[in-house]
Amino acid sequence: MSTPVKVILMLVAALVVLGAVAACSPLQTINALTPSSTYTLTEGIAFGSDPRDRLDIYTPSGAAGSAPVVVFFYGGSWNMGSRSDYKFVGEALASRGIVAVIADYRLYPQVRYPAFLEDSAAAVAWTARQVQRYGGDPKRLFVMGHSAGGYNAAMVALDARWLAKSGQTPAILRGWIGLAGPYDFIPIKDENVRPVFFFPDTPPESQPINHVTAAAPSTLLIASSKDSLVDPARNTGALAEKLRGAGVRVSEIYTDHTSHTSLVGSLARPLRGLAPTLDLIDGFIKSDGGRNGAAGTAAAGRTPAAAAVQ
Repeated sequence: MSTPVKVILMLVAALVVLGAVAACSPLQTINALTPSSTYTLTEGIAFGSDPRDRLDIYTPSGAAGSAPVVVFFYGGSWNMGSRSDYKFVGEALASRGIVAVIADYRLYPQVRYPAFLEDSAAAVAWTARQVQRYGGDPKRLFVMGHSAGGYNAAMVALDARWLAKSGQTPAILRGWIGLAGPYDFIPIKDENVRPVFFFPDTPPESQPINHVTAAAPSTLLIASSKDSLVDPARNTGALAEKLRGAGVRVSEIYTDHTSHTSLVGSLARPLRGLAPTLDLIDGFIKSDGGRNGAAGTAAAGRTPAAAAVQ
């Protein structure tokens, strides 16, 4: 059966189930279809003083203190979002033996840039200090995000100012993963995002692409080739090129059957036929950020997703 046919059948099945939970949001629907047998959930842990400074930890069933760790930040234009909406991400990572930390961060209009980066870095620093208590190995720590969360992950990984506030450096990271992130977006076109970054006086140092150095952690960048919200060429492509120019290990992968939003959705069990996103992330992490094995070296360049899966 061809991949497009499989995708169609999976979507039809999801829509059938959707009819039973039509009152729910799309993320609630995905979470309603997500099993809970693969992890132990520890909810609402404070990593800072603000009520938004909370995180949830998904410890894989049977983890014994040595599992790799991913801190994940969701998108929402820095205007909206909640860690509870991303149970499916926690389950996806835990199902592969990875401790998942899903963190909230302060949003506009409560704050503007760079407060949410301070929160993101604080969540990563807290995880580095405490995750061993929840089955994770702090020496195998990765940060990941989708859309606006991909921006947060990029800035934590590339701009040392934010982890320095918690007495850490990006050297604590074995790698970082960006899903459809905006990494170079001045001038800002989205009216919802403009006030977050003080448009038209958006500071150039707010752009991840301006913080690339040879010291950057190993990088996995995944985007939809059909993304109409965050230009994949300007953002994913240009950042990957700059990282490679600095000598950083980077994999740049594009999927053909996803959109900006369904790229992260493809981590959910009902939608994994859309793209091998989870396989790619799992391979990157299990290969220590591409340092070991075929899974990590498959996409050392610009690669379609189908070719990047070993």
